[in-house]
Amino acid sequence: MSTQMTPQEIQKLKDELIQYGREIGIDKMGFTSAEPFKELKQVLIKHREKGYESGFEEPDIEKRVTPKMVLPEAESIIAIALAYPSKMENPPKSTKGAYRGVLSRSSWGIDYHHILRDKLSKLEEFLRQRVPDIQVQSMVDTGELSDRAVAERAGIGWSGKNCAIITPEFGSWVFLGEMLTSIPFKPDTPITEACGSCTKCIDACPTGALVQGGQLDSTKCVAFLTQVKDFIPLEYRDKIGNRLYGCDTCQTVCPENKKKHFDHHPEMKPDPEIAKPLLIPLLDITKSEFKQRFGPTSSAWRGKKPIQRNAIIALGHFKDETAVPHLIRLLQKDPRPAIRGTSAWSLAKIGGKEAQNALQSAKIKESDPQVKTEIEYALNQIDVKGKTRSGKGKDAL
Repeated sequence: MSTQMTPQEIQKLKDELIQYGREIGIDKMGFTSAEPFKELKQVLIKHREKGYESGFEEPDIEKRVTPKMVLPEAESIIAIALAYPSKMENPPKSTKGAYRGVLSRSSWGIDYHHILRDKLSKLEEFLRQRVPDIQVQSMVDTGELSDRAVAERAGIGWSGKNCAIITPEFGSWVFLGEMLTSIPFKPDTPITEACGSCTKCIDACPTGALVQGGQLDSTKCVAFLTQVKDFIPLEYRDKIGNRLYGCDTCQTVCPENKKKHFDHHPEMKPDPEIAKPLLIPLLDITKSEFKQRFGPTSSAWRGKKPIQRNAIIALGHFKDETAVPHLIRLLQKDPRPAIRGTSAWSLAKIGGKEAQNALQSAKIKESDPQVKTEIEYALNQIDVKGKTRSGKGKDAL
């Protein structure tokens, strides 16, 4: 059995694995035991009681905190981190009549899930060649364990008040993954929390989702809201700005991220026309076109509907009068209630007589109760003077 290795053999293997990790492009690697995450359990229970969960998590809290429930033979966990870029070269700018949305940095380039899984697969193969009877289980983001809790205990970085792992080397611009193994690798020392009294991320959060340091109400988080498939609650729409997927605010304001930009992974570099696309063309994008353009990125996993709805919100945010005919068509003909209803909201933000007439006509024909409510709200809010403010709002990126 792999657990019969001597301590010296295990240490030698650990050193070799770290070196191999560097060779295949892993920026940081840490090790921790497979002991339960006891403190995390109470945090997760309170998180659930307060209704802060997003619904994307593993529902079984015991599995989230007990590695041996995932891999019974587990003795240690290997955590890895890959740094991703925080800046875009020559980003296209929004101009009147050609406004753009933006994807968060975590969805630039190739889907990070694929990149990290490839690295972990190579680590698995490396270990199997040296320890044939090893038992391993790798996961990235969608696994049972908390990537952040594993990374923190393995010494990758500390858990910041912005709910991200902050590394001394790369700030919080890192993707995380982990591997359970049946080898009892010696644990590394965790990094002491270093946010201090800083609250910049909490103060800057657009929706107040960072309720306190290190605690996130996922249901308010803009990154979560951009991914839901139904209506975004009214009180958060103005906060979305021109974000099409994700939100970077709590990272961009972090002092630990100042001047930190790493673009040494070519597959993570953004295509500016995908990472900051024109909004109006998104309204008519077909499934095949969406798959071709956005499919390779992590922003595609929820399909085109959330991104289209967010594009509609962004056009209202910009008060783009050139979008009115497109939004009227969606309001009148799109089969998806969330698209019709959000179009009504956006038309009210832009204003004008043409938008008002379309809303009044749609109110008569609409049968969906929620969309009718949206149309009625829009009619109450619309400015029909025809003189509306154009230009980007304060939340545009």
